[in-house]
Amino acid sequence: MPRWGGRKVRVVPDALPITLRAYRRLSAALAPLAPVLIKRRLKNNKEDPARLDERRGISRIARPTGPLVWIHGASVGEVLAAAALIERLRAAGMRILLTSGTVTSAEIIAKRFPPDIIHQYIPYDSPRFVARFLDHWKPSLALFIESDLWPNLIISAAKRRVPMVQINARMSQRSFPRWQKFSATIGALLGRFEICLAQSETDAERFSALGSRSVVVTGNLKLDVQAPPGDAVKLDKLMAVTRGRPIIVASSTHPGEEEIIFETHKTLTSFFPKLLTVIVPRHAHRGADIAQMITATGAQVALRSREELPHAGADIYVADTMGELGLFYRLSPVVFMGGSLVPHGGQNPIEAVKLGASVVHGPHVFNFTDVYEALDGAGGAKLADSSEQMVKQLGQMLGNEAARAAAIEAGHRVVERLGGALDRTLHALEPYLMQLRIEAGAYDA
Repeated sequence: MPRWGGRKVRVVPDALPITLRAYRRLSAALAPLAPVLIKRRLKNNKEDPARLDERRGISRIARPTGPLVWIHGASVGEVLAAAALIERLRAAGMRILLTSGTVTSAEIIAKRFPPDIIHQYIPYDSPRFVARFLDHWKPSLALFIESDLWPNLIISAAKRRVPMVQINARMSQRSFPRWQKFSATIGALLGRFEICLAQSETDAERFSALGSRSVVVTGNLKLDVQAPPGDAVKLDKLMAVTRGRPIIVASSTHPGEEEIIFETHKTLTSFFPKLLTVIVPRHAHRGADIAQMITATGAQVALRSREELPHAGADIYVADTMGELGLFYRLSPVVFMGGSLVPHGGQNPIEAVKLGASVVHGPHVFNFTDVYEALDGAGGAKLADSSEQMVKQLGQMLGNEAARAAAIEAGHRVVERLGGALDRTLHALEPYLMQLRIEAGAYDA
């Protein structure tokens, strides 16, 4: 076997299962239809019209000299999970190329990451587009966050001998049996990674069963994520106009949840007449539709995207802006975590917990099973699996200060106990980073 940085590197054979061979032929044949796909996505606000070339693997940015660490995450959650890791790599002198697939993630990266972090949209998974991307950037090391695995991207990077590592790897309870039916396909992809750094023992067992050659449990990077920032001036304004009002923050809500939250709000106003519910939709562009749905009932709504503040008569405040969750977590210690009343799988509660929230969630939290089990078991979060439970749990957090304080303290203890994934991840990556330092020295010589 050839050696890479003093380590033996496994050479992956070119042979592919029939499913991947068919996928490669089909994706190559469909490449001329990319303009049709782009047009549709533009119509749905899923593409940035100024950066469409990136989807075809074309960049206007020159590759920096020296080693380049390429980090890929599907969207906001994955990118933010790796924020602390990116900062540590950057502090160690590594140049970073960060790719993602959504407009929302690009906006968050522009706001929360240093300007020397290069962001690009991941190209569509056609051999031609992928080849352009890899030929231009020539990554020295590729880190894939969680499970956003594009076949042509992985196969092409492996052919170029780019060392690839899965970080914060997760295999959900739903995905595992589906991939077992296509074991040759997923095995051919996972087998091209040098190592898989899994979130939990369960994830590690699933990746090993599906074909990962080397699996290490490092924990969940999302437990080490820093609390999101909050603008102090904006927070003061919000606190001034809402002073004396009990507040619930419904965070990262998805379609089908806002109606339930609004009904819960109406019931709770019998006990808390001045209640304000802040709805922060997972996708900000849905704000106007949410506001219209609520105003149709006769309730009063203020919309943040229109630069409105929650006036005294407002029942609901729709916070349809990007990058302000940290602001609203600081506004209220009572938070409902969205994506959990519908089968989405839940949203990450760690940021809310770190900013002193007592968390209530629905039953669908399979994206963060271990985290919610630990929080629920310790009393740091409360499950609401019915309309009655939603009213009961949120009402208790609003009206019982002692219960709220106990939940907040329990949440802090859980987060502290489950942390440490960042250091374990960096330790596992050290052999690869050492090689990049050697390469960097050769460039500087």
